[in-house]
Amino acid sequence: MGCQEDLVSNVCEIYEKLSRLESLKPCKEVNMIFTQLVGMCVPPSPIEVTKLPKQVQEMRSKLIKICGEAEGLMESHYSAILGSFESPLDHLDLFPYYTNYIKLGQLEFDILSQHYPRVPTQIAFVGSGPLPLTSVVLASKHLTNTTFHNYDIDESANSLASSLISPDADLSKRMVFHTTNIMSVTDALKEYEVVFLAALVGMDKEAKIQVIDHLAKHMAPGATLMLRSAHGARAFLYPVIDACDLRGFEVLSIYHPTDEVINSVVIARKTAMPVHTHDQGCGAMLLPSKCSKIKPFNHGNIIEELTVVED
Repeated sequence: MGCQEDLVSNVCEIYEKLSRLESLKPCKEVNMIFTQLVGMCVPPSPIEVTKLPKQVQEMRSKLIKICGEAEGLMESHYSAILGSFESPLDHLDLFPYYTNYIKLGQLEFDILSQHYPRVPTQIAFVGSGPLPLTSVVLASKHLTNTTFHNYDIDESANSLASSLISPDADLSKRMVFHTTNIMSVTDALKEYEVVFLAALVGMDKEAKIQVIDHLAKHMAPGATLMLRSAHGARAFLYPVIDACDLRGFEVLSIYHPTDEVINSVVIARKTAMPVHTHDQGCGAMLLPSKCSKIKPFNHGNIIEELTVVED
């Protein structure tokens, strides 16, 4: 227990430092503090953030919002730098976490391929941001004939993202940018075989669940939803999505990386069943069956295979 108390104390200390900063834009001090935070949260930890005291829970919610704001500012900063090059996509390794996106893209492609054996023709990425690296990695390395529809509520983010893609003859034809709130998108969602939900869409659990409910209502039956969650101490950095938050979806698997890829990956399939509201509680329990090692991931981890068990 002492180690967990030390972790919580250290995270609280980092939160205090971050909350006193005048700006979260990338600079030496901001980068150093976030490097410290990530360093203490990434190692595998048995901590369950939902069982921590109320004041720690409140601190965590505020910290996640700070991390989200800082991540958005960092992506905008590097997107503007990359956009100054004649061929921006040739210089993606200037972004400090680019190799993480390469690994995450490989991981998500492997998981998607296991549960969705066909090559999707249309994918939506919700919350693509100013530096749409997941779409770029998947479109250029794994799904080279697929069209990606990138949704973001922020016009300036889409403007930066578009300027990165437009010089590329191939990707500029296969990557479309939509500036809109996904909550106002209805019929178009039925056109996508796969929908990715970014970690920073819905910075608290309630907001994220609203988005998930909207997707469940409007995605086509049988379509695949991929979203990012967090596990252990990494839940101080990102919201956690539980299996029973995915109303209207059958959860196929949840994967918790133990390397520098921070986000857990959840994959689910839209069911044909009606979507219920969350005030009805969890109508179906999702229980782990036998864990199976998935060789293509090369992360040395185990993926939980989840099956729906009706009450």
